[in-house]
Amino acid sequence: MTTLLRFDKISSKVRTGVLKVKLSTKGRYGVKAMFCLATEYGDEPVSIKSISEKQNITVAYLEQLFAPLRKAGLIISIRGAQGGYKLAREPKDITVAQIMDVLEGPIEVSECLEDESKCSNLDCCATRSLWAKIKNSIDNVTQNVTLQDMIDESKKLMEKRSE
Repeated sequence: MTTLLRFDKISSKVRTGVLKVKLSTKGRYGVKAMFCLATEYGDEPVSIKSISEKQNITVAYLEQLFAPLRKAGLIISIRGAQGGYKLAREPKDITVAQIMDVLEGPIEVSECLEDESKCSNLDCCATRSLWAKIKNSIDNVTQNVTLQDMIDESKKLMEKRSE
């Protein structure tokens, strides 16, 4: 399954030259939930209710997200009264791309990058080149940012806030 980023052209935004790119809630909420687990790495399992409260995501939706993440080996579930979820690997070993791939599949910004037969101007299309650059930038970020990087960034933001 491939996820196409949705480019929403909102008339007031288009006039200012802003193009809005939006990922689905699956990807966004999945990364938020995994970040929550990463902040608790090495501790006791985290209950799905606790994640729900911290991230403002319903328990039912988290259950839908966690099933494929568990199947992919990114998280483990522990049953019982003190059960919950834990990362299956250290935060430094899980990238945003891995989470997104499990929940959404590879990110594509245009169908012509995925399937050249969908483009009748393949040999002379300047926008295709632009879409490829955008996709490469997104891939570079998601493949190189780990949950540990997000934890480190969060700590920096908290320190800056307390100054």
